[in-house]
Amino acid sequence: MTTNEQELLAAAAITSFRLNGQFLAIAEELATPAGLTAAWWQVLGAALPEPLPVAGIARAMGITRQSVQRIADLLVDKGLAEYRPNPAHRRAKLVAVTDAGLAAVRRINPQQAVVAKRLLDELGHERFAAAVDALTELSTALDAITE
Repeated sequence: MTTNEQELLAAAAITSFRLNGQFLAIAEELATPAGLTAAWWQVLGAALPEPLPVAGIARAMGITRQSVQRIADLLVDKGLAEYRPNPAHRRAKLVAVTDAGLAAVRRINPQQAVVAKRLLDELGHERFAAAVDALTELSTALDAITE
């Protein structure tokens, strides 16, 4: 690997670490008024389209299974999620969002729309979409070289 390639990798990593921090700060700011944390919102969001096992949420979000398990247990205790039987695996129950969890996530939507609009105004639609595409491509490439 040449120095230039190493510098590119380092710049990508440092930029992604900074982006992660920025997105987490925004997520925390958006989630708090709805009675959630950024981490709770993340887990609920992963299970919104369909109930998933803890390991599936962890894979989708890029976090550890243990972290998701701890958060899922809290969400179930608070009535924001529930465990359901998993027909594919008897011991790995599915995490499903309850009506209360869905209501909490929906309380975030208006402010999320404001932040999305501000970012769109800053970047423009094409550059915003291109940035998302590039981040997705980078994540896919990292998956490919680390599996």
